[in-house]
Amino acid sequence: MMDTNLTYEAAYKELQQIAREIETESVSVDVLAAKVKRASELITFCQARLRATEAEVENIIQQMEARPL
Repeated sequence: MMDTNLTYEAAYKELQQIAREIETESVSVDVLAAKVKRASELITFCQARLRATEAEVENIIQQMEARPL
């Protein structure tokens, strides 16, 4: 379950840490599956945040374009 206070930056940092651990093989085989599962959750979270931010920005731009200067 995702932490409701998780920020994009924190999730991205955690993903980078997991990637480093896997690349340097500092993760035991027993822990690897849990790390990969967590990485998958973090990727899903980051993608959702990016999509939500993109939609918000597009909405703001549409509102700005609708208003005459």
